Amino acid sequence: MPVLHRTVRHDQGCLRRPPAPVRLGLAAVLASGVLLTASACSSSAPATLAPTATEAMPSASPTETLLAESADTYSAVGALVEGFPSDLVPVPEGAEVLVSAAEPVDGSDLVEISLNLRSAQDAPGLLEAVRAPLVAAGFTEAPVGTPEAGLAAQSTFSRSDGTELLVVGVLDRDGERTLTLGGQVRTGS
Repeated sequence: MPVLHRTVRHDQGCLRRPPAPVRLGLAAVLASGVLLTASACSSSAPATLAPTATEAMPSASPTETLLAESADTYSAVGALVEGFPSDLVPVPEGAEVLVSAAEPVDGSDLVEISLNLRSAQDAPGLLEAVRAPLVAAGFTEAPVGTPEAGLAAQSTFSRSDGTELLVVGVLDRDGERTLTLGGQVRTGS
């Protein structure tokens, strides 16, 4: 969010900056066109804007976009991103991928992964669909006795003396489950 400092000139020539920056959203900055603030000088004379404070803010042209045009190569919406270890963490049958990510960790053979998906499958069944391939690949489960508030199921899986670690949580709401999985695993695992 842009930080704008506004300056007010009083007829005695006193210039002051407000004590704290004013934070405005991009839409407010583009729509406002002028920057105003109140600042005190020891005068009872009415304040007038300094000439530099009345200059119009540049606005985006209709062809400009405020979003980055290049896609994030490490994440995908609605699909598994390229490089996601789907052999280790397969998408359960009938589940809809919401967001996935797989980003290599610099200087290692590890990859940070995350997966968010939605399913009509019950929470224990959804957790089991993730558990089975992880345990088969040598991960050890550390189930959580009482899941965090709001979660229907939660578990942690580790291997390689804890270097590889995945945390799984399942939210049960309105007849659907949302699974969130995140952590790091070795590539080629």
